[in-house]
Amino acid sequence: MIDDELTATERVALDRQLGRPARGVHAVAHRCPCGLPDVVQTLPRLEDGTPFPTTYYLTCPAANAQLSTLESSGLMREMTQRIAEDSELAARHTAAHDDYLAQRARLGHAVEMKQVAEIEHVSAGGMPHRVKCLHSLVAHALARGPGVNPLGDETLTRLAAWWSAGPCVSSGDPQHRSNLPHDCERTG
Repeated sequence: MIDDELTATERVALDRQLGRPARGVHAVAHRCPCGLPDVVQTLPRLEDGTPFPTTYYLTCPAANAQLSTLESSGLMREMTQRIAEDSELAARHTAAHDDYLAQRARLGHAVEMKQVAEIEHVSAGGMPHRVKCLHSLVAHALARGPGVNPLGDETLTRLAAWWSAGPCVSSGDPQHRSNLPHDCERTG
């Protein structure tokens, strides 16, 4: 599911999505239906040497805004309680954690980066024992596809179509076309 490195146009869009230059980006992990990256795969160690455990980083501001609203609703607390009470869900959440770590290790190996000891057993989003960040769980679910991160998948079902208004930012490329119907497109 991981794409190639970002194009120059995608790099501009990503920087606009984040409101700052992106750091440690290795590849596009998922594209929104509007055609822009909405999840990137980041290296386990940034250029300045900082360990970076967030392998899958959600970049779309529209999706992030919806997730922030869900986080403030108490959903993370509810999910954490469900993990404590439901052994099957807990096992699936732990499997998502293991997948996250395995994907980071594969990436590190692919770019000839040694294991980053500081984050060796740290995934993202509070996995495997709690839910701390819906953004991370959703990014993992989008990047890896359905069935890998059960709580990320569940959270995705609670979101409205964040892409329906069109691209969240302008890519700066007049040739960029969305995968959306023309009347849904916008720039911004």
